Amino acid sequence: MTSLHSIASLLALAYLGLSVVCFAVYANDKAAARRGGRRTPERTLLALALLGGWPGALIAQRRLRHKTSKAAFQRVFWLTVALNVAACAWLVWALPIWT
Repeated sequence: MTSLHSIASLLALAYLGLSVVCFAVYANDKAAARRGGRRTPERTLLALALLGGWPGALIAQRRLRHKTSKAAFQRVFWLTVALNVAACAWLVWALPIWT
């Protein structure tokens, strides 16, 4: 049987890894925006957030001031955060370690 501690550790590592990747993608997109280069599609940024990189995305948005003024993007971003948190909560509570 898997312990709650090992599951929490795996989730924390997954969120950390995806957050680092997401922050890097945001930073790359911000740099591309400044130099007029090829941009990262918003759907890619949102997909990374949905998969669990939203903490890194949130930090990047605040520190890099990137995608913060686009209201439509922010609405969908926060929806991806809510969906990710709900899925994570469901996954943890659905595990057989609680029975």
